[in-house]
Amino acid sequence: MIRRFLVGLLIFLLISCGKNEKPIVAFYYWKTIFKLSPTEKEVLLDNEVSKLYIRYFDIGLQPQTKEPIPISPVRFQENVNAFTIVPVVFIQNKVMLQPNLDIDDLAQKTVRLVQEINAANKINCQKIQIDCDWSLKSKDNYLKFIERFKKLSHKKLSATIRLHQVKYFKKTKIPNVDSGVLMYYNMGTIAPDSLNSIYSKKIAERYLEGLKKYPLHLDFALPVYSWAVHIRDQKVIGLRSKLNVGELKKDANFEKIGTVFFKVKQSNYKNGVFYEENDLLKIESISAADLKEMANDLQDNLANNPKEIIFYDLDEFNIKNYEKNIFKQVISCF
Repeated sequence: MIRRFLVGLLIFLLISCGKNEKPIVAFYYWKTIFKLSPTEKEVLLDNEVSKLYIRYFDIGLQPQTKEPIPISPVRFQENVNAFTIVPVVFIQNKVMLQPNLDIDDLAQKTVRLVQEINAANKINCQKIQIDCDWSLKSKDNYLKFIERFKKLSHKKLSATIRLHQVKYFKKTKIPNVDSGVLMYYNMGTIAPDSLNSIYSKKIAERYLEGLKKYPLHLDFALPVYSWAVHIRDQKVIGLRSKLNVGELKKDANFEKIGTVFFKVKQSNYKNGVFYEENDLLKIESISAADLKEMANDLQDNLANNPKEIIFYDLDEFNIKNYEKNIFKQVISCF
């Protein structure tokens, strides 16, 4: 009896520990050249990061023929042996919308290019991620592609999942992958109003309850980037990345006119972009408080604990906006 009790207690403790195990910190790397800056290396070291999700290439359409083509494959300028690498292939949804898409050919070419990049850089990956915001119209092609890619690659497969695909999974379906990563950002419409299109608690709340019913294991991707919405005559004309708010405040060509808005006082070029007098810049960013709020809201709606929290993306410009231990603070919420 005592022996059975001890065995039962041990099993209970193991299960309890498994439930309480904190997720690891991982990062997306989304530049076309892989080379870490000293600041980026420091963040990886401080947070004991052992896994990187590296964008290998995009797949878009050749303008004339509408044939799928790889776009801007990554080039490695330093060794990645210290990390577990997960190649990420971003597929534009318009590719999957092609009515006569040769899915087998696309899957073969995609697998081959991933293998070539791995071989050239002596990377032995165990998992590949497919990033595609598929729609109801592209669903059939996308699901078939996933099936074919999985058989050809002989690797574990991960897929990015959006909030609407969680809530309406019976319609959007679930790809045949080993796990998913919920992209917990880009929630709203990019618009001239004051709402933040990267993150909105109100929008997220409409979808969160669906997490408890979603059958696929999910890890979470959280945003650590910002951009400026460039507005002219109440119309969005572009997104401007890596605009330093501190520099804008010091620039005589710009005037801060609200919490998130800057107005162009006189026409000028900045970072190669032309700004016309009276144009507006709406700054959209994610604060440390936002990140903790996201983590707490996700934790309150989980069916199972995530194994990883992946921050998008590893870039010196982004991470300089946060204190060093923010990433550990976020995972402590789970």
